[in-house]
Amino acid sequence: MLHKKMAQALNEQINKEMYSAYLYMSMSAYSNKVGLKGFANWFMVQYHEEMFHAMKLYEYVQRQGEEVKLEALKAPPTEFTSQLDLFTQTLAHEQYITSSLNELMDLAISKKDHATKIFLEWYITEQVEEEENDNDIILELKLIGDDPHALLMLDRELAARIITVPTDFSKGVEAAAKAAA
Repeated sequence: MLHKKMAQALNEQINKEMYSAYLYMSMSAYSNKVGLKGFANWFMVQYHEEMFHAMKLYEYVQRQGEEVKLEALKAPPTEFTSQLDLFTQTLAHEQYITSSLNELMDLAISKKDHATKIFLEWYITEQVEEEENDNDIILELKLIGDDPHALLMLDRELAARIITVPTDFSKGVEAAAKAAA
């Protein structure tokens, strides 16, 4: 059973992960609007990953006998100045999520909630990968500068990214992961 403060913090994290999905969907729409379908694909894959993250938390809270409390999501930005701006904002957002997850881990440790600590370790590891991916793309975009040909090459590269997480959670995250394997 979760401590009430832990349940509240996990519910807040669910909403943060849902906002992340919403943000990446907006970034995908912007990328489509400016004709960069590979970038749009990259962000839509990211959308699916964030939904997976939210659903893992959602089910964990329920399995621990607590109520899931969803909140309204604020509207994400819809206009960006460049693809570099998109990824700079993406990295800043992922750093915010990392900080939030670190606070959750600290809370789990302080409450001696070993089950939640073990559960959160997956998220902490995932955030290292998220930030590394964003940093790598930012470095490439800085190298590209104003070269439209190089930007189109990166767009084609990002178009190859595929969804590696389950997307149908109707029977639960674990069942979806097994079905996708």
